[in-house]
Amino acid sequence: MKSIIYNTLLLLGLTTCLATVKAQNIGPTGKITGSVITEQGKPADFATVSLLRVKDSSIVKSSLTNESGQYAIERVVAGTYLIKATIIGYDKSVSGPVTVAANAVVSVPVLKLVPGSNSLKAVSVVATKPLIERKIDRTVMNVENSVLAAGNSAMEILERAPGVTVDKDDNISLKGKQGVTVMIDGKLTYLSAQQLSSLLRSTDGNSIQSIEIITNPSAKYDAAGNSGIINIKMKKNRNAGTNGSIAATGGYGNNHKASSSLNLNHKDGKLNVFGNYSYFNNKRPQDINLNRTINNAGVNTFFNESTDMLGSRSAHNYKLGADYDLSKTNTLGIQLTGYNSSFDANTFNNTLISLDRINNSAVTTTRNTSAERYNNITANINNRIILDTLGKELSMDADYSHFANRQSNNYTNNFFQADGSTLKYGSLLRNNLPTKINIATYKADYTNPIGKTMKLEAGIKFSYVGTDNDLRTDSILNGNWVTDAGRTNLYKYTENINAGYFNFSKSWKKTSVQAGLRAEQTNSKGDSRDIYNVATVNDRHYLSLFPSVFVNHEFSDNHSLGLNYSRRIDRPSYDDLNSFTQILNAYTYVQGNPNLKPQYTNSYELSYTFKKRFNATLGYSLTTDVMAEVPRQIDDKKITFITRENLAEQNSFNLNLSLPFGITKWWNMNNNVTGFYLGFKSAALELDNGQYALQGNSINTFTLSKTVKFEGTFNYQSPLTYALFHIGHQYNFDAGISKSFAQKKANLKFSVSDVFNTRKQNLTVRQGNLNFNVFQKNETRVARLTFTYNFGNSKIQARKRTTGSDAEKSRVKSGN
Repeated sequence: MKSIIYNTLLLLGLTTCLATVKAQNIGPTGKITGSVITEQGKPADFATVSLLRVKDSSIVKSSLTNESGQYAIERVVAGTYLIKATIIGYDKSVSGPVTVAANAVVSVPVLKLVPGSNSLKAVSVVATKPLIERKIDRTVMNVENSVLAAGNSAMEILERAPGVTVDKDDNISLKGKQGVTVMIDGKLTYLSAQQLSSLLRSTDGNSIQSIEIITNPSAKYDAAGNSGIINIKMKKNRNAGTNGSIAATGGYGNNHKASSSLNLNHKDGKLNVFGNYSYFNNKRPQDINLNRTINNAGVNTFFNESTDMLGSRSAHNYKLGADYDLSKTNTLGIQLTGYNSSFDANTFNNTLISLDRINNSAVTTTRNTSAERYNNITANINNRIILDTLGKELSMDADYSHFANRQSNNYTNNFFQADGSTLKYGSLLRNNLPTKINIATYKADYTNPIGKTMKLEAGIKFSYVGTDNDLRTDSILNGNWVTDAGRTNLYKYTENINAGYFNFSKSWKKTSVQAGLRAEQTNSKGDSRDIYNVATVNDRHYLSLFPSVFVNHEFSDNHSLGLNYSRRIDRPSYDDLNSFTQILNAYTYVQGNPNLKPQYTNSYELSYTFKKRFNATLGYSLTTDVMAEVPRQIDDKKITFITRENLAEQNSFNLNLSLPFGITKWWNMNNNVTGFYLGFKSAALELDNGQYALQGNSINTFTLSKTVKFEGTFNYQSPLTYALFHIGHQYNFDAGISKSFAQKKANLKFSVSDVFNTRKQNLTVRQGNLNFNVFQKNETRVARLTFTYNFGNSKIQARKRTTGSDAEKSRVKSGN
């Protein structure tokens, strides 16, 4: 607790110092606001608005209108100006002289754009956002119009996001650190790593609008996620009336791929109804080679394992909702979302055992046929009330989620001598794991602007989670299936989190400050019982405080500096706390850990932005009780089991550079480079290691004509160390081309991921009695052809909102 208070006081002290820095003397300033509409009276979104000098019409500053056609130009030196609005296909619109006084806010009359006099036919109002945007508190990847997003899954798009890494088991890291919280449309997914992998690999990339990367979230967000938050925003219909879009993708790598999606939106008076549906199908091979050495009483035994898996996944995702305006200031909404997915796999493992790496003494084979079914439905009711004309607002969300999952496996193990003769009789095993999870949440958020420069935010959240896992494992004995008592258990887990927060923000001419505090009280109980009803119970109750401080100072239009601090938590996933054992093959198992504790992270970040485009970020974080995957080995039985344990600490330093360049009018380049250091300590494992590493990507967009665009992306990650694992380098190149037609309502895209088929994963463990190496190659080179079409009127947008159950759902596990 002392460290929390110390860190908070330290940041507040630095805040005070930074706030007193004198800016360049440019004289008194004011602010200009206004809006731009089309001839039909509709908002002209993403129009360019320029501030011009009266004497020579030279441009002083520029801005873009938002989705409502509104704009604001800050820090305008006192004087008289003209305002010009432009957009492709329309004649410019220029205001009369506008006089700005010191500390005044001037509202400009509405500017109207009319189609260009030389236009032979109507031209759609279209403006393309940059692929990578840097905002004060987040990085935004606008994948909606990206060639390479077409037909890929959400997970495959995440692999290309700045600073994001996805490992061989689909664990997501941000700037080298694991513990990322993934949200969809601002809602926590409440899924475990395995379940989140299934959802993201089943989500069609054609349905994604953008990906937001928030490394240091404010107190308004759930405190989960030590390395930050990734928010995947799905496409919304922005225009009024009845409108929608369809997309279809066909692809092939080693096997076929297919996906399709439909989005619809309709507004009639006070009622707005919206919905979407997508289907995803993918057959994907995976090859794994593992070499390990086990030393028992001075005698080495060498294992050479090869595993081939062919998995087939299909998924249906859907959302249906409605918003109703009870009055001009009160909107009530309901939403129903869900998914049904299946994953079927055939896996064959062949293990060669020898004493000298040359002559095999035995051979074992394991064949596994597995089937996984995942079903989820989430209901949300929400209410947003604008309390007065000054901006006071109250929003409330209530959610209920139900997950019904089932996994089954059938194992056949055979043991042979080197000459192929039977060494001992084989074994047959089967297990069945039905899982039910129920999640209920309620949250309320209140916003109160205080004058023009201050704002107070406060909120509460209550969540309840109940899980029920019933693992049953059977083996053949004398021709009959008999329950395996050592691999059968019943696990029930309940968790209640009560949270409250406040945020206070204040802005001056060039400096803005935000400070907040979040409190979360956690009550959890895990009850694991074996076949004899012998229980292992873990009952926990704890209160945690999570302060955050953000400071930003703009020295001029070209230079700004930001400083922030936050404290975060990562709780174990529900399944990680279950002590049951999962079989991978005859010599490898996965086991839960009921004693796993949450990890806490203190993060500091200093950022510098040049010309509102180029960005450099320097960060440091310290994580205590860090949760990490740890292999354990029983030498005399020659068995390795993988579990999660708490290490003492993880130290992380990172330097990130975002470098966008306009090489020519037709070639734009977005470069993102992150250098980082990860260090781990654990007395129990006699571990004290660390390594510097580098990762980056370069996204190049070539506008070949008004309707043709080419995109190429290069990704690289150097070797790195994560806890006990030493991970080899990775690199790949993706490319794609798109053609729009039918007045840009239709688009055809062709893309190839990992063009040279170079992406692979190689990891090594050399620690204590552990000595093994894993090489894994997934299907990564895939060609896809995608067709999209937008139809209908398009000027009413389904209201953007989040629900209250996002954090809890992110800790439920789903398939591969």
